[in-house]
Amino acid sequence: MKQKLYLECYAGISGDMTVAALLDLGADEEVLKKALSSLAVDGFSVCIRRVKKAGIDACDFAVLLEEQYQNHDHDMGFLHGEQKVHTHKHAGNEQEGHTHAHRGLKEVLEIIEQADMTEGARRRAERIFDVLAEAEAKAHGTDKEHVHFHEVGAVDSIVDVVAAAVCLDNLGVEDTIIPVLYEGTGFIHCQHGRMAVPVPAVTEIVKAYSLPLHITEQAAELVTPTGAAIAAAIRTAEKLPDRFIVKKTGIGAGKREYTHPSLLRAMLIEEEDGKEEKDIIYKLETNIDDCTGEALGYVMERLFEAGARDVHYIPVFMKKNRPAYQLNVICTEDAVSCMEEIIFAETTTIGIRRQKMERTVLKREIQTIRTSLGKAKIKMCYTGEYIRAYPEYESVVALSREHGKSYQEVYQLIEREYNEKLS
Repeated sequence: MKQKLYLECYAGISGDMTVAALLDLGADEEVLKKALSSLAVDGFSVCIRRVKKAGIDACDFAVLLEEQYQNHDHDMGFLHGEQKVHTHKHAGNEQEGHTHAHRGLKEVLEIIEQADMTEGARRRAERIFDVLAEAEAKAHGTDKEHVHFHEVGAVDSIVDVVAAAVCLDNLGVEDTIIPVLYEGTGFIHCQHGRMAVPVPAVTEIVKAYSLPLHITEQAAELVTPTGAAIAAAIRTAEKLPDRFIVKKTGIGAGKREYTHPSLLRAMLIEEEDGKEEKDIIYKLETNIDDCTGEALGYVMERLFEAGARDVHYIPVFMKKNRPAYQLNVICTEDAVSCMEEIIFAETTTIGIRRQKMERTVLKREIQTIRTSLGKAKIKMCYTGEYIRAYPEYESVVALSREHGKSYQEVYQLIEREYNEKLS
């Protein structure tokens, strides 16, 4: 059975709310703390505790900062150039200055690269910050390599993003359903004065990734840029299955107080049992004869990141015997518009063919087994009375790097040891 995560964002979404909800779902605290302790940043500790919001028991995840690392601006204030020194008045009218942490995308990615986490978690964390950088660059008319983050690049938000990525990976979540993000109205105070809600970074993210937004009458910022970036990076669908089972519920508490409780509810769900599932998919197809190979590779990456089930190219010959490539994308119905937006934006095509298809898929699930090299994930596919087992790519790569062995050697070892346990 394929496990899915459903995020219910009726009270918005932020980084700390996401981490708290995932911990409440059962993400391993020790695995998280080990990853966070390996970050090449100073001045923080984390606190995980139980709190009550409107009488509802919830998990709270807090990043506790030393004074010199604290942020006093809006979530994701933008800054060009050097760090600014903030001066605070103390008793006796004496003044003391200190700097806040301003980091570019390159510096943030270097911190993530050096951290002790799985490759799957690392890729998710990198993806979230890439989404943030793209949004901030568009909002301020620059490119993402020259974006400098204030709060989001500071210690607390690096911790939030990495923590979310580690918890998602630890839970083994493959698909994430986010139907809608509820957002407030009005203005917030930030480094640049008063800013309308949704803030520019959030607006850019929901536009670029087709995240449905519902504006409420709540005079507050419910969706932070960090929360929007996490949603954009992990969302694979916006519609719940027609029939499913709720395996577990987790509730993450927010820090802000509104007229309604600031809570993010997360559910681990399973589609109902069945030897075979029949579902509807869409095939998008177009011929492209004037894009470079690098551009087409980038398009494939974007389509997969946006939730495409499959993307591939076929060499073809067009009119006047022109060599070209046929792009084929397989996706769910709710992802069609997002896929088409990406194809039109990133390629030179002027038309996309669309075909609705019914497909039959085998029941499948991901299992974690212990091997002589360490833990490894295996995809189990059920066909009648037979089971097919396939070692997952990320596990094979991680163990290959850890033990200095070839990919094929590790793949075959996992496969062999799994079969030995069955016999």
